[in-house]
Formats: sequence, structure tokens, C-alpha cells
Amino acid sequence: MDKQYSFKNEDKMYSFWESGGFFNPDRMASGQKKGVFSIVIPPPNVTGSLHVGHALNATIQDTIIRWKRMQGFKTVWVPGTDHAGIATQNVVEKKLKKEGRSRVDLGRQAFLEEVWEWKQEYGDIILSQLKKLGCSCDWSRTRFTMDADYTVAVQKAFLHYFEKGWIYRGRRVVNWCPRCQTSLSDLEVEYEERDGSLWYIKYPLAAGKNQFIVVATTRPETMLGDTAVAVNPDDPRYRKFIRQEVILPLTDRKIPIISDIAIVMEFGTGAVKVTPAHDLTDYQIGQKNNLPLIEVIDEKGKISSDMPELYRGLATTDARKKIVEDLERLKLIEKVEDYKNQIPKCYRCNSTIELIPSQQWFLEMKELAKIAAKPVENDEIKFHPSRWKSIYLDWIKNANDWCISRQIWWGHRLPVWFCSKERDKYFVSLDEPKTCQICSDCKPEQSEDVFDTWFSSALWPFAVFGWPQETEDLSRFYPTDVLSTARDIINLWAARMIFSGLELVKKVPFRDVIIHATVLTRDGKRMSKSLGTGIDPLGLVEKFGADATRFGLLWQASESQDMRFGENDILAGRKFCNKIWNASRFVLQMTEGLKVENVEAPEYLTDNDRAILDTLQEITTKVDSALTEFRFDQAIQSLYHFFWHQFCDKYIEEAKKQIQNPKTSENTKQILVYVLLTSLKLIHPFMPFVTEEIYQKISGRSKKALIIENWPN
Repeated sequence: MDKQYSFKNEDKMYSFWESGGFFNPDRMASGQKKGVFSIVIPPPNVTGSLHVGHALNATIQDTIIRWKRMQGFKTVWVPGTDHAGIATQNVVEKKLKKEGRSRVDLGRQAFLEEVWEWKQEYGDIILSQLKKLGCSCDWSRTRFTMDADYTVAVQKAFLHYFEKGWIYRGRRVVNWCPRCQTSLSDLEVEYEERDGSLWYIKYPLAAGKNQFIVVATTRPETMLGDTAVAVNPDDPRYRKFIRQEVILPLTDRKIPIISDIAIVMEFGTGAVKVTPAHDLTDYQIGQKNNLPLIEVIDEKGKISSDMPELYRGLATTDARKKIVEDLERLKLIEKVEDYKNQIPKCYRCNSTIELIPSQQWFLEMKELAKIAAKPVENDEIKFHPSRWKSIYLDWIKNANDWCISRQIWWGHRLPVWFCSKERDKYFVSLDEPKTCQICSDCKPEQSEDVFDTWFSSALWPFAVFGWPQETEDLSRFYPTDVLSTARDIINLWAARMIFSGLELVKKVPFRDVIIHATVLTRDGKRMSKSLGTGIDPLGLVEKFGADATRFGLLWQASESQDMRFGENDILAGRKFCNKIWNASRFVLQMTEGLKVENVEAPEYLTDNDRAILDTLQEITTKVDSALTEFRFDQAIQSLYHFFWHQFCDKYIEEAKKQIQNPKTSENTKQILVYVLLTSLKLIHPFMPFVTEEIYQKISGRSKKALIIENWPN
């Protein structure tokens, strides 16, 4: 062995595993001792590059899959990428803009060809980056959510829900991105806190002179679309006003005063404006009270052409300023207070989201929510840490209907066809129809909308194995065993996979859900490249090696909600790599000539021998238990302290003396090698490169790989 360990050999080790076919269960016929174990990777966006969150999640999954492979399971870890509709379209549009072109200039078909070209060149970069981290995915099974057979799965799922009557089309208030020009689901909206104002506006009572109801609002620009003022029915201040009318300022309209339990009496004056077209709570209040939808803001984020001429076409911020000035002139503003606003932002382009009425496709969630709740309630699916169970159930039981349509070009197009003569009528067909099913006389036109990206990724655990076809892979590897993911997509993705799996395949998609910590900077800030707080894990791999990076990530992978990440733990990982290497080199020098093919602990033991073997057994049990409970931090910390302090600092020092004694010499050599080999096996799932390289150096082991060695009993 070389005097110094060099992590620059990691690429060589990875090539050894790949060429040996160790990642592919079809090439590992012997790995059927305990059945099958499968994981599907949370598919990263084709626009993405590896960030620390990806690195942590991938390391967790790889640790599990390597552990199970060594235990004798036939393992498969399926990799792949998500087409990421909005994100990818934005990237390609920016590219076209630099070239002086636009998607509108190109037209839909030519634009999609541009996207496919971009995908072929850049779309799998993140998968190659995962290899740098040591991920033992079965690359022969790599999938993409826009593969032809995957598209069939998406269409079949839509048809299934449609035929059950759970999909409907309607004009409802949705989250709308004026920049991306598409709807977004509630879960795709992020919120940014900003300093703002709370305006107290006088709404004159229609029945009395100089009498007012004062309403508090953070959005005076939407008041032109008010269709009621609402108060809580239990608020004694306003009981006598319920069912009276007020005159909406800046208009001649009279609107009613209504009551609703959704109104928080402590907010502002306890009386609020109701604008059903531009607020989800207001929309729900409007539905209960048959209030009309009056659209103030259009799809471009500007004041609608149906509004008074003074405000027409203004951006919302300009309209707010103008309306406040007009209200002040009319002496209708009582006061203004500072207020912290939560501004909704598009999760892809960071534009401010507007809530507007829009004709969209929705998946009804009433029955699906029950389906998704049951296996979690009865612990058929378990969350780790367990506290996420109640958080999941709270959301799923209150889930709104899912807006599944998007107004972009890149994605799975809805298999919906509109009659060219009766344009409001439509039918569903997975193939392009030869005749119209409505009038039998026209050429029907396919819907321009595509599916929400999460609709297709909800099918990932079974679509990657060939569903809706009854494939061998589907029967062997589904349901999968473990999902590892971040807390921010429990509802975006995990919940949707659960009801999709149960409804479409009649089986849960996985048994255990690991919610890993969110990685923050050392001082607790959110990691962001744009904010300059991001850490590139590939930079860490380049500087310290993949094993050291994995060590540092897993060392901190506790059950806490957040992980404050720094390089100190990575540096400790590099030192541990060196310690493993140096100790192994020393043991091999001390045991030169010993045949180690079937080395076992001998019968004759000194007190030192017995102590190290007992401790090794304890550590084996402890690591197994920690991995079973997905406590990766406990497992790696136990191994670190055992190897460094018990084996190196204590036993190796005692072994130097015992080897000098002819009575104990040979036994001591066998124990040294036995403990070293067992330690390498235990450490391998966490730090695969250094352990495999040492294993290949040991005499008699060159034809076998540590990756498929038997896990210690």
C-alpha cells in the first residue's frame, strides 16, 4: 500500500464497480438470499446541478442500498430526471432570448425541438455528478419523465381519474404567474416576508349618512372587485350591520355585509373586504354566499380592461398608489399601519404571484385524501422522524382540489380534444382521433395545456418499472422500500405518490419515508447560490474527496429539523479516511504472509483480544440498529469512535506487544486482520471508496469486491 491515501483514486474505484456490474441486480444472481430491496431516486430536475441537499439525500440512499446489498438482498436503485416543465422552459427561453429569438417566433413544435436538443446536451449533468459522490444506482434503468412509455403512463392516469369523475374543468381562482403565464398549485408558491402597510378604509353604509364600516386590507388595489364586506357572526360589534349594505368606494356599487366564521375578529377592525376573484379564502366565502367574481387583475398582472378608465392597464403597484391617493382625497382612509406581508412568489422565476380566476383542470381530492391518509394512519407507511406523520395527516385531510393544468409548452400535453364547432365541448382520447366524438363532422383540436410536473412525478415509483404494462420489473421491484426526501415536498410529492400508487396499482409505493434535515449554512442561513450562501458539494469532493464529504454529511444527519453545515466535519472525514488507510497499512505490514481468505477470530484469546471482539460485536449490533432506524449520524459516529479509539488507540498498541510473544503472535495477527476486515465491511456503506481500495489491496481478495461482501453478523 502507498504511504499516503489519495482520494484521487475514487474515479478508478467507481469504474471498477460499474464495469463489474455490481449496481445491476440482473447481473448479480447470487444476491437473492433475502429477497428484493428497491429504491427510486427523487428525480432531480434536468435543469439542476448537485447542491448540498441533493448530496445529503443521495448519500442517505446510497448508504441504505449498499447496506442492503451486503446483507444479501437483490437491490435496485433506479435513477432518473424530471422534465421540470416551467423551469426547463424558462432556461430554454432565456437561451433563445440571447440569440434574439423567442418561443412565439418559433412556434410550439420548433420550440419543443429546441428543448429536446438542450436536454440531450445538458439534461443529465446532475446524474454524472451523483457518480462523483459514489452513488451505486443501476444506470441501465435510468428514466426520464418525458420518455415515450412514461408519457403513456401519465395519459393512462389522467384517463383513470377522468372516468371516475374526479377530474373536472372549471373557472376558479388559481395562483397565476404573470411572468411564466401559467397557473401554479398552492404547493408551488413560496412566500417572502416584506415590510408593507395595513390600510383602514371607510366603506359608507348605504342606509345612513356619515356612517361607515372600517375595513382593514393590505391590498387596496383589489377593492374594485369587492362583492361584500364580511364580519365574524360572533363579533358583537357588527351583529346589527349584518345583511345591511355599504357603498363600495370609488364605484357606485352597493355590496352586502355578510358573516362568516373564517373572519378573524382580531385582524384589523374585524371587518374585511371580500374579493372572491383575487383571494382563495374570499373565493370560498364567495362560493358559500353566491357572490359574483369580478376580475380586477388580468393574466399580465395589470388592472383589467373592465375596470374604471383611471386604473385600467396599470401595474398592481401603480394601481395601489393611485387608489390610495384617491381614497385620501375623498377622506376615506382612517389610518395606515406598518405590517409584515407574506408575498407569494413563483417557485421558479420569483415573480409575484397573483390570484386570478382562470379556466383550469382540477383533480378532486376528497376521495384521494382519504386514500392517502389511511396507510399512514395505520402505520403501513411510517415517517422517520415520526413527528412528520401528524404534519402529513393534517395537510392531506385539508387538501384543496389540485389544479393539474399548466399553460406552457414543455410537458405532457393533456389528452383532451375540443370540438371545432362547439368549442366548449370536449372528449378524452389517448390517441389522435380521426373524427370528432362531439359532432362527428370536424377535426378536433387538442388542448394546449400540459400537466403539472408533479402529476407525472406522482407516478414515479411504479412508472419507472413499466406501469401501466405488467412488466417483470414492476412485479419484482414494486412496491419500493424507502423514500428519502426533504420536508418541503412531503405534500408536493410524497402524498401524491401515496394516493397514486394505491389508486392506480392498488399498493403503497413505499414502506418508510425518511425526512432528512434541511441543510443551512453554519450561521443558520438558507443556502442559495443567488444569495452567495450556497456550498457546492462537488467543490468539497474535489477538495476533500467523496468519502470525506459523505462522512461530514452523515455525521450531521440527525433527526433535527435543520442542519447547520460547515467544512469542519468534512475535514474530520478526510482525517478519518487517512486513519483507516494508515491503520490498514500497519496491520498488513504486521501480518505479512498471513492467509486472510477465510480468517476468523481464533479460540485462544487474551483479555485484550476478548475486549476488542466484544466491542466489535457491540458496534455491529449498534450500527445495524441505527441503520434500521435510519439514524445515520449514530451509525457513523459509533464506527468512528470504535475504529479510532478502541481499535487503533487501544488494541493495535496492545497487539504490538502480543505479536512479540510466540504464544499469542499468530492469534493476534488473525484478530488484527479479522477486526480490520469486519470494520471495512461496516464502514463501507458510509465511505465506500477508501474501504474498497484497501480491500482490493489485501492479499487473496483481489478477485472479490467489498461492495458485495457479506455484511457482518
